[in-house]
Amino acid sequence: MTATDPALIALAQGWCALSLLHGRIEAHIERALQSAHDLSVREYSLLDVLSRQHDGEGGHLQMKQVADAVVLSQSATTRLVTRLEDRGLLERYLCPTDRRGIYANVTEAGLKLLGEARPTNDAALRDALDEAAKNPELAPLVRAVESLHAPAPA
Repeated sequence: MTATDPALIALAQGWCALSLLHGRIEAHIERALQSAHDLSVREYSLLDVLSRQHDGEGGHLQMKQVADAVVLSQSATTRLVTRLEDRGLLERYLCPTDRRGIYANVTEAGLKLLGEARPTNDAALRDALDEAAKNPELAPLVRAVESLHAPAPA
């Protein structure tokens, strides 16, 4: 393949379109969450991921797993957890079976804020997808996103 190979050019254009769609969606959701709930997209994502933890085998996520889930480095995730902990939305605790492990749980205040912010997030996502669908370059990607189905609960 060369730099002028049509397949490579098409691949690069597809990647650019995907990146553009992601950026537009994230920016739209960010504005909505910030203005209505004083939350960033990353803060919302972290609260959402941690709210899905459960008791039992594999129910609590280690910080590395949380970082992977919110697509941040471990150090950025730690800073984010600290900010939310300072706001009373999260609490950290030591793993009962491995004192080196640290977990985070969403507090009642965090769950309340997440519950209030979820409809805002969902509406902003829908709005951003609807707007992007008007762009011929992005419309196929929007259809692809809309066709994805969440995995069935275990």
